[in-house]
Amino acid sequence: MYQRFYGFNEMPFNITPDPRFLYLSPTHQEALEHLIFGVQEKKGFIALIGEVGCGKTTLCRRFLNELDPAHYDTALILNPRVTETQMLKAILTELGETKLARSPSDLVAQMNRVLLERIARGRDIVLIIDEAQNLSIEVLEQIRLLSNLETDRQKLLQIVLIGQPELKTILARDELRQLRQRILVHYELAALSLSDTRHYIQHRLKQAGSNGRPTFTAWAYRAIHRYSQGIPRVVNNLCDKSMLAAYIEESDEINFWHVRRAIRDLANLTN
Repeated sequence: MYQRFYGFNEMPFNITPDPRFLYLSPTHQEALEHLIFGVQEKKGFIALIGEVGCGKTTLCRRFLNELDPAHYDTALILNPRVTETQMLKAILTELGETKLARSPSDLVAQMNRVLLERIARGRDIVLIIDEAQNLSIEVLEQIRLLSNLETDRQKLLQIVLIGQPELKTILARDELRQLRQRILVHYELAALSLSDTRHYIQHRLKQAGSNGRPTFTAWAYRAIHRYSQGIPRVVNNLCDKSMLAAYIEESDEINFWHVRRAIRDLANLTN
């Protein structure tokens, strides 16, 4: 409703993981550098952990864009609620394989063969599993076994686990200590500070084509940060509702009262 009124090319606060809208706060920049470093240095296992809505999936998309397709083959798993066999098939399918073995042992043999062939062609293979806190213990163990696939000089597969804080708890379990010991690169995303929240909002407005309208008051920024606790997805929801409230009043300024109305609307949705 307010897109045309404020002159945006597109909606600035959609919650889809569009890498163009990623604001690299200090914590997001450092997380991206950890991911790139881990893959380039062939560390084997990498873990990225962050709260719900903190931008993990968007960061993952940006990370994929940073990998040179002329050198890297990638497999992105978005639905990890699968069995061991389904996981093996999903990885091979993501890598472009169409004729899949049936039994788990044959699938592992096929995986080893495919990875060796690609390594021989100078490719590096990266497996990224989003929402990894939903992986079962059995599938996590299968993934650990995949990390055993190697030549005399390198691992055949770089594995990135991306998940919510529950993943950290799961990895701490005694039966996963072998997997935990193999995670050589680990990073936990922090929430946005007040300053980062302000820059985040301004960044998204600019990416959407803002010509300077609307503006947010200092009290509006404070209210958004306090309620959202620096979680980008909540910031998006608050900004979207605040701008709708300002649009209804035909205001070019988002103030504390617009944000307060947005907070009340969000609170009603969760009650």
